[in-house]
Amino acid sequence: MAISVDTVYKTVLLILNKEQRGYMTPDEFNKIGSQVQREIFEAYFEDLNQQLRIPQSDTEYSDRVAITDEKIAEFKTENDQTVTEKTIGGTNPFITPSELYRLGSITYEPNTSTYKEMQRVGRAEIYNIRKAPLTAPTTNYPIYLYEDNKALVYPETIANPLHVKMQYVKKPTDVRWGYYPGSLGQLIHDTTTFGTSLLNVGSGTLTSSSNTTGLTATNTTSPIVLTQGSASTGNFALTPVSASGGTGLEISVSVSSNVFTVNITSAGTGYVVGDVLTIPTTAIPGLSGQIVITLTTADFNSGSTYGTTNFELHNSERTEVVLKMLLYQGVVIRDPQIVQVAASRVQQEEVNEKS
Repeated sequence: MAISVDTVYKTVLLILNKEQRGYMTPDEFNKIGSQVQREIFEAYFEDLNQQLRIPQSDTEYSDRVAITDEKIAEFKTENDQTVTEKTIGGTNPFITPSELYRLGSITYEPNTSTYKEMQRVGRAEIYNIRKAPLTAPTTNYPIYLYEDNKALVYPETIANPLHVKMQYVKKPTDVRWGYYPGSLGQLIHDTTTFGTSLLNVGSGTLTSSSNTTGLTATNTTSPIVLTQGSASTGNFALTPVSASGGTGLEISVSVSSNVFTVNITSAGTGYVVGDVLTIPTTAIPGLSGQIVITLTTADFNSGSTYGTTNFELHNSERTEVVLKMLLYQGVVIRDPQIVQVAASRVQQEEVNEKS
């Protein structure tokens, strides 16, 4: 279960403001939060190694090996050729997924009923294994060499990445507290899950159409084109016509005194920068010509502050995350007292967990 990035951010701000220690901007929070998450995540493997050398309790919920492995389990996964960051590339050697942190195992699965775990070998072993008739790799007993983020599989007849499955621990995704400006200039948290190619959902999110006045000519300062007419005042829910392969976009157009604001109510999928959206003449009563909107970088999560990514750590790490965030923020604002108190609490937490 993930840790809410909004809860952590508000908790850190509350503590800082209560002690009048300054303010943490969303950009600072996102960068420090990603560093804290990575630091905690990478400590899991050393913690597991340490606990394996210590006699453990067999009482439920107190076995520290099982507890640490449960935290790592949040990041255990398998490749999926339909997801970009989980895709295996190449045809042998196979390129590992981009999100991979530590490789666990590789299996050969040419059909739904065959599962062969490949044996991992080193460079010194592979030559002797391949040249000996009795140990030469076969599809029933495949082997692989893992170097340079590539898996060289033997026998080399295994060439289809759809027949190869990699089980691994993935890297944690950078955290992101997404937001948009409110009517009073305040920052409002955007709860939409971040996607690099996801359109920003909300009021006035299409930057090329916000507060565009008049319908008398092409607007030269933005990609929107408005034609002459006298449109009816009101809110209109529309599904625009797209000039590309994007689907599912739903918008609402607010019209007041011929001032148009286009809001996205459902982002859909498959849209890219440069796509052209057309609102037909018949969509809004009184509109004498179609409205044309060209999507810009700022209309997507990746080019704006919209979209949120929570901490992917186990929910039990919430206290640790807050303390480490305060520690790093103390370094940023050069407050030794915050650093000292936070560092002391972090150290005490670690002692309690490992002693």
